[in-house]
Amino acid sequence: MIESKRIFVDADACPVKTEIKKAADQYGWHVCFVASYDHKPTDLNDREDWVFVDPGRDSADLYILNHIHPNNLLITQDIGLASLAIVRNVHVISPRGKTFKEDSIQTALDFRYLSALERKKGNYGKGPKMFTDDDRNRFIKTLCELLSNFEGESAFKSN
Repeated sequence: MIESKRIFVDADACPVKTEIKKAADQYGWHVCFVASYDHKPTDLNDREDWVFVDPGRDSADLYILNHIHPNNLLITQDIGLASLAIVRNVHVISPRGKTFKEDSIQTALDFRYLSALERKKGNYGKGPKMFTDDDRNRFIKTLCELLSNFEGESAFKSN
């Protein structure tokens, strides 16, 4: 298997699995969905690659980090996992279409830390915004642009 054309999906709470598979098929990428046994879908497809890990809090993250390679793509909403993947030269996007970059991930980590401090004090915010069709469309656009850019780069390298 070509290590550079792989998409890893932190799949436990990912709302765009169908869109990922469709785009990956279109561009010839292999998708590996990683989830805990607690989140095992009932409608598994034989053509999809699923890996199930122990229900521990970071089990899926550890599996992904142990199997991901430079220039792979990771789809996650976990900022901590995103920060660890970015330093390995992995491209990371969220299910809402946000691209995580090395120059901005520290700010996201800082906000996550401040939110954790507030929760520790008993101050809970509203939680994440509801996932919308605009989020889904932004994700599809970002994913397809990224995969298209990879195709352009690989065509350029082979010339």
